[in-house]
Amino acid sequence: MGSTRLYSKGRIIGHKRAKRNTRPNTTLVQLEGVSDKNEAQFYLGKRVAYVYRAKRKIEGSNVRVIWGRVTRPHGNNGVVKAKFTSNIPPHAFGASVRVMLYPSTI
Repeated sequence: MGSTRLYSKGRIIGHKRAKRNTRPNTTLVQLEGVSDKNEAQFYLGKRVAYVYRAKRKIEGSNVRVIWGRVTRPHGNNGVVKAKFTSNIPPHAFGASVRVMLYPSTI
């Protein structure tokens, strides 16, 4: 039997920004399979995990996670804004994130 994914995929686009000013406390995330603002409504409040590997091991693992939460839609193309516990570093732009399907509102 195959494994079942309990999250949907997304991609980090960058920080919220103006023309010359970046706001690193909010991150823009493109959700896979979401193409408009109404579809993005389902993901509001869902938890987001940016999983990455680091050089140094902590407690036997070099896998780290930065957790966040989807806060609101951004524009009309299914992009959402997310706030993470610590700001996402710029080398993570373009990296994939996991959008957990909890907490559920249905």
